[in-house]
Amino acid sequence: MSTRSSRLSVTLEPKRLELLREFSPKATAIGLLVNPTNPRSELVVHQMDEAARGLGLKLQVLKASTEAELDSVFASLAHLGVGALLIAQEPSYNRWRGQIIALASSHAIPTMYATRDYTVAGGLVSYDASRIDQMHQVGVYVGRILKGEKPADLPVMQPTKFDLVINLKTAKALGLDVPPTMLARADEVIE
Repeated sequence: MSTRSSRLSVTLEPKRLELLREFSPKATAIGLLVNPTNPRSELVVHQMDEAARGLGLKLQVLKASTEAELDSVFASLAHLGVGALLIAQEPSYNRWRGQIIALASSHAIPTMYATRDYTVAGGLVSYDASRIDQMHQVGVYVGRILKGEKPADLPVMQPTKFDLVINLKTAKALGLDVPPTMLARADEVIE
């Protein structure tokens, strides 16, 4: 059974960009890592280009669909003048999570991730729909079905709570001072 729940991951990318800018206010160019083999990447790039222009930032689109390409992308960051990096929501990147985090650390680049898993594993910061809230919504949805409502008649459920997770240990290793306003807004701080 499929739930009619939406993660809104594409629409969260501009918000992630805003939050990343708070971590790196001096950055004038932000990198966006996308998988060029994912058809949704084109939409993400278009959306992020608009968001970056609205914030007065230059967006450097970086493409990687293999582990070797990840190494090349990170090696090019300094040459491109990228001051911070946003990793787009990309399921295929999950298998390379450790490598991505290690590369971000070794290149000392403030990086925003799309899911909490990256931040827990040592990434700097993530912003995503709350998994706990989503599971609650799924439970409510299943309850309605069990009470006799037809799934086709139920509306698509949108996330209503979002989690900002910050890894202070990583911030310290990168020499970043986390703005107090970010700490106050964080749903989880990893120390």
